[in-house]
Amino acid sequence: MTKQTIGILGIGWLGLPLAKEFIADGYAVKGTTTSLTKIDDVRAAGIKPYQIKLSEHQITGEIEDFLKDLNYLIINVPPGLRGTGPKESYVKKMQLLHLEIKKASVKHVIFVSSTAVYGNATGDVDEETIPQPISESGIQLLTSENLFRKDSSLKTTILRFAGLIGPSRHPVTILSTKKNLKDGNAPVNLIHLDDCIGIIKSIILENQWDTVLNGVHPEHPSKRDYYTRIAKTRDLKIPEYQLVKDKKYKKIITCRSFLIKRRSFFTSLYD
Repeated sequence: MTKQTIGILGIGWLGLPLAKEFIADGYAVKGTTTSLTKIDDVRAAGIKPYQIKLSEHQITGEIEDFLKDLNYLIINVPPGLRGTGPKESYVKKMQLLHLEIKKASVKHVIFVSSTAVYGNATGDVDEETIPQPISESGIQLLTSENLFRKDSSLKTTILRFAGLIGPSRHPVTILSTKKNLKDGNAPVNLIHLDDCIGIIKSIILENQWDTVLNGVHPEHPSKRDYYTRIAKTRDLKIPEYQLVKDKKYKKIITCRSFLIKRRSFFTSLYD
């Protein structure tokens, strides 16, 4: 029996362990990196490696071969619009990628996005909430989401992840050095790496296509309580938040039944 092939555009903090999970499940995996020095590491993990770089003017690397004969494509490319220095248009990169996908036989796409598309929405925010992004990253992510969603020749699922936590990645590392932080009463909207992987696998296994999903842990302690507890367990300085009156905050939730029924499988925020 021929193995199904999954392509992961972006083998990094999420993409590498995700690829390893798929390989363990019996899939063949192709993966891309922008760095030549990482090719050997990608290959050593059992992934067929490609050095591919997206720019707003062109795609360098063997994109046609990467996309060839894929059963599923996972687009895991962050906008990269934060920080200083010149920035390239994420939308233009995705437009070029979309054109290449149209030339290939790819039919099923998972587009990894962010809850940043909801902007400053308050109260319970679910997949039916109309996105109103305010950051440049959020604006370009939403435009790129729609590029793929509106293509009726593709079965695209948009996966909007909340703040990512996991091995070597946690906001408390930076927050512990801060004072006078705002919004200490705001609920955290986070998701663990293990759950990111679990949700992506579930989309494929349960054929959850042509939909939008929020990837977020169902627990939402306040930032003050949560980061205080995490800082203590890691022997870090406790982040200092301003004392302010309560106001309405954003809490990201999911209304998709197939995710709700998997609540008991979510990794603890405190692990």
